[in-house]
Amino acid sequence: MTPGPRRFRAAAARHFGGLPGPFWVVFSGTVINRVGTMVVPFLVFYLGSRGVTADQTPYVLGALGAGGLVGPVLGGWFADRLGRRQAILTGMVATPISQALLFASPGFVTLAVAAALLGAAANLHLPGVAAVIADSSGASRRRAAYGLYHWAINIGAATAGALGGFLIAHGFWLLFVVDAVTCLGFAAVAMVALPKDAPHHANGPTGSGGYGLVLRDRMMLALVVVSVAGECVYAQTEFTVPLAIRDHGLPASVYGLVAVVNALLVVVCQPFANTWLARRDRLRVWAAASVLLAVGVGLTGTAHAAGGFVATAVVWSAGEVCAGGISTAVVADLAPVHARARYQAALNWARGVARFLALVAGPALYATAGPAALWWAVAALGMAGSFGVLALRPGMARAEHRAKASA
Repeated sequence: MTPGPRRFRAAAARHFGGLPGPFWVVFSGTVINRVGTMVVPFLVFYLGSRGVTADQTPYVLGALGAGGLVGPVLGGWFADRLGRRQAILTGMVATPISQALLFASPGFVTLAVAAALLGAAANLHLPGVAAVIADSSGASRRRAAYGLYHWAINIGAATAGALGGFLIAHGFWLLFVVDAVTCLGFAAVAMVALPKDAPHHANGPTGSGGYGLVLRDRMMLALVVVSVAGECVYAQTEFTVPLAIRDHGLPASVYGLVAVVNALLVVVCQPFANTWLARRDRLRVWAAASVLLAVGVGLTGTAHAAGGFVATAVVWSAGEVCAGGISTAVVADLAPVHARARYQAALNWARGVARFLALVAGPALYATAGPAALWWAVAALGMAGSFGVLALRPGMARAEHRAKASA
């Protein structure tokens, strides 16, 4: 074998090797599912086509967000109590059913109800997927596994954004069909390839399948707080960066360019960053990622043209690459074996809360106090989250030691 192929195989082994079959099942299923995730990203445009007014749209989006808070909680309980595979199958079947209800809804009220059901169903499988990765990946490769899972999400999201924009021109019904087919595709992959005896633990030594164990874990609650801070910062790239681009008189295509740059950087850099970052202290990397996100998003206030917005996107995309999978891996190592899905559900719930707060508070602060106030607040929040992560390092080491001792 020539040196070139040998080097390629060695690099592939470093970036992708050492991960078990169940991981690759949920990785491939996630790519399939995310490639077709089009209904939610283009929901505002669909609502407009249905005659939903600008005053009514926030209520439907709020219902979607409220459902997104319920879904992970149900999914975490389901995955720990009845099994990871069953939770994934249930979520992937419930999602197209709720989408069909949304498509068939005759009016504003039923659209809001269907949106709430969709928000819950679309998030139901997430704790189960995260728990499969934790169950099947050894501690030495868990960080890399979650980073690659984050990579899979971005591969699908980049493809779905481009494909969805094309399909809209031919009818919104195509978005619903493609989304439903890819959900069922993930379900089929999980049913066929995910082991039936994939690890799941109902109640464990606590004798309770609820969330009391999570709520009593002060370290987990602290992680939830810093996760909310980071997610609030990142969510501004979706909710208020477009406002800034619009207010500078730039076309929507500039935001599309920003989104493409973000997706390409994550897709290209994530696997290589995983290998390099895996040798470094996770919480320090998390803190550094928080700083990059805060600086990148905060610098939006200095951008006035397309080039400036793209430059800021490069900075906060670097933060996203560094942060990819870290919080999920930290929570997986902290969680008792019998409650891994519920711990992941708490993290997903925190992300949902952060996005909901960002959706409400970000545009409101932008409109009332002005753009400068928002960007300074975002930078301060991100820096506070970074210091919070560093402050958790000693306690986190002790908590992980206790979790390993009780496993």
